[in-house]
Amino acid sequence: MRVAVIDYTLCKPSKCNLECIRFCPINRSRVKSKAIELDGTLGKPVIYEETCIGCNICVKKCPFSAIQIENVPDELEKKVVHRYGRNAFKLYGLPIPKREAITGIIGKNGTGKTTSIRILAGEIVPNMGEEGKADWDSVIKRFRGSELQGYFEKLANKELRVVHKIQYVDLAPRKVKGTVGELLNRADERGLSRELIRELGLEQVRDRRISHLSGGELQRFLIATVLCKDAHVYIFDEPSSYLDVRERVNVARAIREYTPRSSYVLVVEHDLAVLDYLSDHVSIIYGEPGVYGIVSNPYGVKTGINSFLEGYLPAENMRIRREPIRFHATEPVGVAEALRVRERFFEWSRFKVKLNGFALEASAGSVGVGEVIGIVGPNGIGKTTFVRALIGELKDSMEGWRPPEESGLRISYKPQYVTRGMFKDTVASTLQSISQHALSPGHWHYDEIVKPLGLARLREREVSSLSGGELQKLAVAATLLREAEIYMLDEPSAYLDVEERLAVAKIIRKITEARGGAAFVVEHDASIVDFISHRIIVFRGAPGREGVASEPMDLRSGMNAFLRELAITFRRDPQTGRPRINKPDSYLDRLQKRLGEYYYIPKEGEDR
Repeated sequence: MRVAVIDYTLCKPSKCNLECIRFCPINRSRVKSKAIELDGTLGKPVIYEETCIGCNICVKKCPFSAIQIENVPDELEKKVVHRYGRNAFKLYGLPIPKREAITGIIGKNGTGKTTSIRILAGEIVPNMGEEGKADWDSVIKRFRGSELQGYFEKLANKELRVVHKIQYVDLAPRKVKGTVGELLNRADERGLSRELIRELGLEQVRDRRISHLSGGELQRFLIATVLCKDAHVYIFDEPSSYLDVRERVNVARAIREYTPRSSYVLVVEHDLAVLDYLSDHVSIIYGEPGVYGIVSNPYGVKTGINSFLEGYLPAENMRIRREPIRFHATEPVGVAEALRVRERFFEWSRFKVKLNGFALEASAGSVGVGEVIGIVGPNGIGKTTFVRALIGELKDSMEGWRPPEESGLRISYKPQYVTRGMFKDTVASTLQSISQHALSPGHWHYDEIVKPLGLARLREREVSSLSGGELQKLAVAATLLREAEIYMLDEPSAYLDVEERLAVAKIIRKITEARGGAAFVVEHDASIVDFISHRIIVFRGAPGREGVASEPMDLRSGMNAFLRELAITFRRDPQTGRPRINKPDSYLDRLQKRLGEYYYIPKEGEDR
């Protein structure tokens, strides 16, 4: 069986010669049944999957990369839950929510995670893959005898009240107006608003209008609003975006503690440590992004996440990735020695910045040729201020060292918050305005940046139609395509899935080393900091008032200093090396704090 998808936002029949129809071997054989033809009503091609032989000639011939065709096992057709229309995305199966448990959902972007939770929220009535056939009676009949039958019966009869924390928090200020305190009091049905304001650190913004909140503040406000509701089903779509490590742990604790014991809870999350900490079991969604998604059987948390990283699902006997994903269990060997002989590229002396009531004090430091410096610390502590000071944006507010007027260094900067207004009309026009070779196969701009980020097939897409993850990748690509000596990237992993985060990390390191420049990366996902950085700068202080930036430190010393400040320890999974958050005051938490090892495992035979 084949799944054929045509992205009609990319398909432009008036600007091509209908190569997809002309070169189709089924059409050219002149048999009665065609595999692809122009729909008179739609004015665009349609592919008949039952006739298509999956040769992919139309995929290669389409000048706009609008067609994707993938083969799937025939038996999957019995599991179709929803399709958005003919030649559109197809979803097989659903996660199974369990009462008194938290269901974690993990998978690539574009494979149906948000579609799944919208169905379970009752926002989409699934059509079982048949156009025009979407009613709750058919849904209940389809899931007869399964755990989902009772759930959908209650949902159809409006016996389940659902609250849903949306993925893109920046949409909230467009829909509601008022201050944080007013809106939480208005939403509070369980008498929890005061407690949640304290637990989620919202005291300082209680009287602030939500249109003036940062991304992290908006995220915590929306999570508090959802937890205040008296509901049967609680859904959180990417609750850790824009949050620092401490805030992520606090949010995870709040979700576990404040959702009613008898409720269903579903969480979509890309930060593996947070997903692990939160969930009681996980469902993995795999497939081809934008074409189809398949929901796995439920797994135990450890087994499920490890299987996802290994790229093999034992219950399905399915390989979902060619290579496993591995993390460092100990500090990478030889990094410190290599940095000692690395040529110094850029140096700064001790300096202070005073800006709008906030004070930052930064220690002296330097960065070597081809080095990536990770920047870690709580939100509101001055990380972005530090970056802006280094690139010379805050000279009038600085004391002590100032960036030289004529340093000769070109700087490329990706800000924390990426908006569509930052770019031109289409992905292609944006990329080619920066580099004329960005879309030229064979040129390293295309081969090393654009293609690995999956932007080549989006080249004809309007920037206004991009998802948050696609927009983030476009911003990263635009930053790295610029000819520069120093790259500054503020939270490049926001809205990206696990594999995309690692791909971005690899590309940043590779480009920095290849160009002989340097990069500063502000990041909150500890595993990505570990993966991308040669050294790290640790920020501490009082968020919103003052911050202190350390000198660049080796990974082990830096992560220990950072996590000691937060009183959080990570253990390592022995199979994959992935970091896992220790429960407070657990045996391992106490042991690692006593040893002073908050993140890395001491090497064998090392003095502890």
